[in-house]
Amino acid sequence: MQSIGGGLTLVRWKGWACLWVLVGVLASSARAELTIRLTNGEWPPYLSPTLPHDGLASRIVRAAFAERGIKVEYGFFPWKRAFELAKEGAWDGSVVWMKNREREQQFHFSAPVIHSDYVFFHRRGLVFDWREINDIRPYRIGLSDGYDYGKDVSASQRNGQLKVEVATSDLINLRKLAWGRIDLFPINRVVGLSMLSQLNTDEAERLTFHPKALQMDTLHLILNRKNPSHTKLIEEFNKGLESVRARGDIARFEQEAREPTFKQN
Repeated sequence: MQSIGGGLTLVRWKGWACLWVLVGVLASSARAELTIRLTNGEWPPYLSPTLPHDGLASRIVRAAFAERGIKVEYGFFPWKRAFELAKEGAWDGSVVWMKNREREQQFHFSAPVIHSDYVFFHRRGLVFDWREINDIRPYRIGLSDGYDYGKDVSASQRNGQLKVEVATSDLINLRKLAWGRIDLFPINRVVGLSMLSQLNTDEAERLTFHPKALQMDTLHLILNRKNPSHTKLIEEFNKGLESVRARGDIARFEQEAREPTFKQN
């Protein structure tokens, strides 16, 4: 009888041990599922690893996911590489991107995270005005690799109607513009003004921008369509985004981003 009881006790102990191992595995798996991996890039003041909170847009995305109990891991890459890594599924998605038909076939798009207006930066000495896309044909235009500048620029570029030079970053294009290697550079107005601080004083003072917007659009979190769970994650993100906006957090983030320095929470 003792041996039978001891055997039963041993079986019970092994059963409980296996159960706790299983619970630990499941808990570990659950924790892993609560972290989403997003590619990111250099686009101050919205996105940059050198800024507090990794920039304004990064902060908004992180806060919206946190509202739903989801952590965010950012990886910073050149923009073309950031997009490809997200599209291939090596990372879950990326921040932040404009919608177009091709991208919507590859990604789920969130509700708008920020609004964006693109303008043409140019040298102060250049007498420049434009009303339609044909007006920019005589000029050398700098573009950044991996960006979408809207259907008018894309169509004109495909048809060989624009003199285009592609660089790997916005900062390179701004420097080329300052030194007269290109004539025009379309860039988000806020980003362009922010990046002037990365030029030397002489370069920055040479540049200005035309007030007419090339395009006005919204920028979004994108999650690749390869993972079926991303449909639900976009829904969770949108709920979190709505909550932080309604509470006034985004307005506060925007105000803090306009200040010279602000504390890292």
